[in-house]
Amino acid sequence: MKRISILCILPFLFLGRSRAQKTEMPPVFTHADTLRGSLNPERAYNVLRYDISIRPDYNSRSIDGKNSITYLDSGLTYMQIDLQPPLEIDSIIQNEKKLSFRREGNVFHVYVGDSLNRNCLFCLKMLTIFYHGNPHIAAKPPWDGGWVFTKDTWGRPWMSVACEGTGASIWYPCKDYLGDEPDSGASLSVTVADSLVAVGNGRLKSKIRNADGTTTWTWVVQSPINNYDIIPYIGKYVSWHSDFMGEKGKLDCDFWVLDGDQEKAKKHFTGVDSMLRCFEYWFGPYPFYVDGYKLVEAPYLGMEHQSDIAYGNHFLEGYDGKDLSGTGWGLKWDFIIVHESGHEWFGNNITSKDLADEWIHESFTNYSETLYTGYYFGKEAGNEYNAGLRKNIENKFPIIQYYGVNYEPVGTDEYYKGSNMIHNIRQVINNDELFRKILRGLNQEFYHSTVTAGDIEQYINRISGRNFNPVFNQYLRSIQIPVLEYKQSGNELEYRWDNCNADFNMPVKISMKGSNWLKPTTRWQKMKLSTKGKIKLTADKNFYISVKNLDEPEPAP
Repeated sequence: MKRISILCILPFLFLGRSRAQKTEMPPVFTHADTLRGSLNPERAYNVLRYDISIRPDYNSRSIDGKNSITYLDSGLTYMQIDLQPPLEIDSIIQNEKKLSFRREGNVFHVYVGDSLNRNCLFCLKMLTIFYHGNPHIAAKPPWDGGWVFTKDTWGRPWMSVACEGTGASIWYPCKDYLGDEPDSGASLSVTVADSLVAVGNGRLKSKIRNADGTTTWTWVVQSPINNYDIIPYIGKYVSWHSDFMGEKGKLDCDFWVLDGDQEKAKKHFTGVDSMLRCFEYWFGPYPFYVDGYKLVEAPYLGMEHQSDIAYGNHFLEGYDGKDLSGTGWGLKWDFIIVHESGHEWFGNNITSKDLADEWIHESFTNYSETLYTGYYFGKEAGNEYNAGLRKNIENKFPIIQYYGVNYEPVGTDEYYKGSNMIHNIRQVINNDELFRKILRGLNQEFYHSTVTAGDIEQYINRISGRNFNPVFNQYLRSIQIPVLEYKQSGNELEYRWDNCNADFNMPVKISMKGSNWLKPTTRWQKMKLSTKGKIKLTADKNFYISVKNLDEPEPAP
């Protein structure tokens, strides 16, 4: 049973002194946002397993389905089940008895009081929910969540779902809360026309041909899994298999692509081995050997669906043929294979309890791109790639925004700025073996777990032997980028951090007639110089900061 903490609705939290910064009007949260984003009393049950069965209809853009939820009975009178309109629940069965329920927007309040055995609290129970309707259609997947009903290059039906952020309840009834993954995994049964193939998470358990010209494909994942990671892909798929000899032995790798793309896909997907080799070195063993690794061609760019990764990068290097860093290094490898697979460690193995801490998924996975580049093209190449990503940083909002509500962080700084924060931390640690020990240790310490920002921050502090809290607070909870100010008087140099929180004290490597480390705080410090000549202080390019010489006149506006 995973640790679950009740999260309160909190505004941005800034620690210590903060200089004047840009502000935005906070969003107005509704009761519906709280119902979705927090652990209210009706959600005080622990999900152990989902068993989902669906029958999608391509022509009517509809689905019929059911989900059997196995959970630990906690003696509740009402349970909250999430399912977004326009989908409707037809009936809910427990112990062969129909339960009453009422809808409140995106949630259903299910009366379970009469069906509970009050002498058997925390016993296993199962709730089966039958539902149907025309699900929300994604306008621009994967950024806009929902079902995808489209056609492949050859004009044949192609269906899938993308629902990170939007939530799994956009297509099946569940406890749509990141902090409660089904501990014992899930099954997904998809019934489609005989001419189509349905692919799901984990391993294929059965393929049953039905008398009505359909086939039911049942896939089973044994590991805990994010709600939004449970995804079907339906189309004219073919597959092949390969073995990867990894740290825990033989890892089953399966590849599913549209039949017309098989030849080019077989050549292009050889990059999976290099990805697995690099990430097992840096992060530890692939977290889902029991379920295997699977890459599936999808009708959208990509998503990190656990053991079922969506691939839609058109068999190109880079991000749909582009280099997000602008350095050239991003065109040496397939962004979707590397980035979305990196989420198997950060996002799927280690999962944030709250959307506000989504940086745990995206910052570390974005940094996996730097590690991959450095692993195969040299550390300096990785450094250049990471620095190149800074042009994408916006600094309009803090990375960590609002807890306890249905609110996905605004902007993309959780990717690029978060990655640069991790690179800062790596520089300060200044020991790649220790840094690697931290990354591998995170995946071991929080194996198949849901976590908070505090869990991650405290672990890094403990293993590194340093207090990085001022760094985390500055880059995660503020939009200010620290400025290293300095001025010179004769052979004396004065320096301090400015444009930052009062306790910011990150050491920084600088170039000043050779390489030196400074340990600035927000108070002026002095050091003697070996010469009276004017010096120019520059920061190591691996630090995401600014440097300001106060002896130089301010540039004209």
